[in-house]
Amino acid sequence: MERATSKKIVIAGAGITGLSAAYYLLEALGKQDRHAEILILDKADRPGGKIRTLRRDDFVIERGPDSFLSRKLPIIELTRSLGIEDELVPMNPKAQKTYILHHKRLHSMPPGLVLGIPTKMSPFLKTGLVSPSGKLRAAMDLLLPRRQGDGDESLGDFLERRLGKEVHEHIAEPLLAGIYAGDTRSLSVKATFPQFHHIERTYRSLILGMAQSRKQTQASMELPPIAKQSMFLNYRNGLGFLIESLVEHLKDKAEFRYGTSVESLDRVKDAEGRQQYLLGLNNGESLTADAVIMAMPAYETAGILKRVAEIQALQSIRYVSVANVILAYDRPEAKLKMDGSGFLVPRKEGRFITACTWTSSKWLHAAPQGKLLLRCYVGRAGEDAWQHMSDEEIVAGVRRELSELLDFDLAPLFVDVNRWMKAMPQYPVGHLEQMKKAEHALAEQLPGVVLAGSAYYGVGIPDCIQSGRAAAGKLAALWSES
Repeated sequence: MERATSKKIVIAGAGITGLSAAYYLLEALGKQDRHAEILILDKADRPGGKIRTLRRDDFVIERGPDSFLSRKLPIIELTRSLGIEDELVPMNPKAQKTYILHHKRLHSMPPGLVLGIPTKMSPFLKTGLVSPSGKLRAAMDLLLPRRQGDGDESLGDFLERRLGKEVHEHIAEPLLAGIYAGDTRSLSVKATFPQFHHIERTYRSLILGMAQSRKQTQASMELPPIAKQSMFLNYRNGLGFLIESLVEHLKDKAEFRYGTSVESLDRVKDAEGRQQYLLGLNNGESLTADAVIMAMPAYETAGILKRVAEIQALQSIRYVSVANVILAYDRPEAKLKMDGSGFLVPRKEGRFITACTWTSSKWLHAAPQGKLLLRCYVGRAGEDAWQHMSDEEIVAGVRRELSELLDFDLAPLFVDVNRWMKAMPQYPVGHLEQMKKAEHALAEQLPGVVLAGSAYYGVGIPDCIQSGRAAAGKLAALWSES
């Protein structure tokens, strides 16, 4: 009986996706009264993937993502399930303002913007980010008909079609493309911001529909009080605390093996004729498993699953490399006025940095009293000159721009440069249709092998948690049916 219910599962990747998959797989198999032997592999020497928190001199520094959207339920539900909801911290309520660079000046984003879409016309009409003719063009969204047909299009084409070139380039592009470090002209609107497509189909006007949808969403969601008061959340000890909590929960229920990655996968049968998968590892070893969750970058997964032709199409998911520079200062010496969370830099401004977060203003837990913490971002699609620069040259470029834009050129207490190579997947137009074909072919040809991760249905931490949870659910459903 034990042999019939026991399953051996390999999870390739110990980032937030893989850890979430393990967490929910154990939960699902427990409900089926099955035993699971779970092995989590990662080529890095630590879990967490891009989530990396540095705790130094009482600073809490995020080297990767710095927060998550509070209104995305998968991370709220996982946080509750782990019993760490009390560790959540909101943004500083006095730092709600965000700036956008326009013609060498910082302009405050007008109130009422939702994902770069104006939902309150009075503040929008007063902004200096858009010319009078640009505002008139944006207002035409209130009258324009919805697009005929239901096909995918690029995010940039969609925004420009509805709101005009100026709103797209001066407001929406730095805000939305910044999430993916991508080019809105090549990103799929259906894959990146499906709500835009849905709103146009439902309400016709993007402006009216976004305002109405926002009210309905806020009224219907079951969120903890802290999530209702802040658009973004973190943990008191940083995002790394979530990783630590997951690892602590899993340490006696799953085996972790670092410095180890899957390099090949073949379908085989055991001595009793049951289907299994033979995995070749980077250290020359091999092992068998009943199922595999591929929580790896798409290009690595495609290289392993070479026999599934539809999976090879995932090679069209390009990855953009980015970097961030963290600078810490003594606040008494710093004369920088920080009355918001930071500023964004549109592509057309031609700057070295793409954004700057005033971290110690945005997050009160991030720096000790009397200290200042900034984080500047470098790199996006089509801008990779920084990759050929030394850390010292990157820091010099960042400090030069801070001096030019903010008149701020004090010597930092310390700096921390983080290079994230091939970090941000770019969903091409037609991505969702491509994913549908790939997952169908995979289920037919390699049942029990499941895709998960940021390359498929969202790059945010909540999206990755949901991806891991969905992968666990697919395996649990497969075994329940069998």
